[in-house]
Amino acid sequence: MLVLRRQLNERVAIGDPKNPIGYVRVVAIRGDKVRLGFEFDKSVPVHREEIAQVIAAGEVRGEGS
Repeated sequence: MLVLRRQLNERVAIGDPKNPIGYVRVVAIRGDKVRLGFEFDKSVPVHREEIAQVIAAGEVRGEGS
């Protein structure tokens, strides 16, 4: 695991530094809570861990189900 320190509005490049697939930015810090912004192309799926686990387990229902 890579652990980084970032301050408000700083970001981390994901992928090749010359052509990153996206960025993660610190958008707010309030007490012990940190808000992150994910700047990726719409073709790159980004999910919270608990949602990714549901998707991986195949528990997602189609719309209207």
